[in-house]
Amino acid sequence: MKRIVIFGAGGAHRTEAAIARGARSLGHRCLLIDVPGTSRLLRRFAGRFIRWRIDRFAPDTILLTRYAAPLDDQTLAAVTRGRESVLWFFDLVDRPAERILRLGRAAESVFVTCPSQIELYTGAGLPSVKFLPQGCDPTFDVPASYVPGRYRCDASFIGSGQYRYRHELLRAVAETCNLHIRGPGWDGGTSLPVVGGAVRGRRFSQIVRGASISLGANATEQQWSARACTSNRLWKVLGCGGFYLGPQVPEVSRLAQGGEHCVWYDSNAEAVDLVRHYLADHSGRASIAAAGLAHVHAAHTYAHRLELLLRRQAYPL
Repeated sequence: MKRIVIFGAGGAHRTEAAIARGARSLGHRCLLIDVPGTSRLLRRFAGRFIRWRIDRFAPDTILLTRYAAPLDDQTLAAVTRGRESVLWFFDLVDRPAERILRLGRAAESVFVTCPSQIELYTGAGLPSVKFLPQGCDPTFDVPASYVPGRYRCDASFIGSGQYRYRHELLRAVAETCNLHIRGPGWDGGTSLPVVGGAVRGRRFSQIVRGASISLGANATEQQWSARACTSNRLWKVLGCGGFYLGPQVPEVSRLAQGGEHCVWYDSNAEAVDLVRHYLADHSGRASIAAAGLAHVHAAHTYAHRLELLLRRQAYPL
C-alpha cells in the first residue's frame, strides 16, 4: 500500500477526485490537495500550510496535475524532494507552457494523454515522458437510472465551443437529425443547436443516456494525424453506456475497437452517413454500446491507469 498525495483542483467531478477514488479502490491511502482553492483562501500562508500537511501525511508518491502550478518554488521542491513524483498532464497543446514545464522539471517523470505530445516535452528538456490516457470514473461514469425528457435527442455533443473547426461537422449533423449541443464557450449568436452550458457529475450520464448517439469531434484539423489521441469524452461516454461516434485517428483502435466498442468516422461526410445508419439500426447501436460499457469498466478506469502510473509504465500501444 502506498501513501499518495494528489496536487490539483478540488471538486467531486474533477479528474483529480476520480484519480483519488481509483487510488483508494486499489487499497492506497490518498490525500487530495486543492491547490488553487488553498492558494485563494490562505494566500501567502498557503505554502506553509501545504508543507505542514505533507509532513503530517508522509506520502510515498506525489502526483501533480496542471492545477498544481500555483505552488511556490519552496513548496514544490519540499513536497517532491526524496519522493516518487509524477506530473500527469491532460491537455492537448501546441507548445508546453513554462508553468507546466516547471512542474515537469520538479517531477521524476511525466505522463501525457496524447503520444504525439511526447516530443514537445522531451524537446523542452524533460527526460522521461510517457503516454497514459485518461479513463472512466466508476463513481460518475455509469449508466443513468433516470433521464429527464429534455435530454432526449437523436445525437448529443458535449464539449467546448471555442474550437471552430468542429462547427462544420456539428452543423452537418444538425441538418440530419435532432442534435443537442452543450458545453462552455459557445457564442450565443451561433446557428448551432446549443441547448446548455457546462455539464458536470451525474448530469453527464443522463445526457448520454438521453441521446441515441454521443458524438466526438476533433478540436483542430491537426488532431486527425495525432496518434492514439482521443479526448476524455470517449471514456466517459462508454462508461455511461452510450453509443460513441468519434473521429478515426491513427491507432485509436488500440484504445477501443471500431464497430465493436464504438464507431469511428474518417470524415465529416462519413460521420453524417453513420449517424443516419445507426439511428435506424437500434439493435446494432445497443449491442455496440453494451460492449463499450463492458470494455471500459473492465480495462479503462482510473484504477487501471493508476496501476500503470505507479509502476512508471506507459499505456501499451
